[in-house]
Amino acid sequence: MTGERPDAPTRPAHHQPLLLLAVALGGLLGAPARYAVGRWLPTPAHGWPTATFLVNLVGAFLLGLLLEALARRGPDVGGRRVLRLFAGTGFCGALTTYSTLAVEVDLLADADRWATAAAYGLVSVVAGLGTAAAGIAVGGRLHRPRRRRVGTTTEDTR
Repeated sequence: MTGERPDAPTRPAHHQPLLLLAVALGGLLGAPARYAVGRWLPTPAHGWPTATFLVNLVGAFLLGLLLEALARRGPDVGGRRVLRLFAGTGFCGALTTYSTLAVEVDLLADADRWATAAAYGLVSVVAGLGTAAAGIAVGGRLHRPRRRRVGTTTEDTR
């Protein structure tokens, strides 16, 4: 991919066409996915903004999973860096929409639905942290060292 060594000086990511392309291609997939969820789960006139809530939670989980799994596999160079930028920055960045969350909280408050606005904002942030933590936990479990039996003992096969 980029063939970088972890200790080699690199140009900033925004000066590397391959990395910019990775972000753009990820975004090209994430934004339509968010749009599709919004069409599938439209917000009722006086309801909870389910689509935004769902994409933000899914995005937080995926980002936690991705970053933990990549971090356990080694330094952020080469293919790992391209994957992080494609899936994390591009796809998850376009899938999630915290600006829409803020607008929806404001619209709920403007409609004098203060309790719903406060609950939606608070639950979104707390649940987002929880799903990111769950993604990190799953990412960590996916990269456990394999164990094999040698005689009567068990040893790591790293």
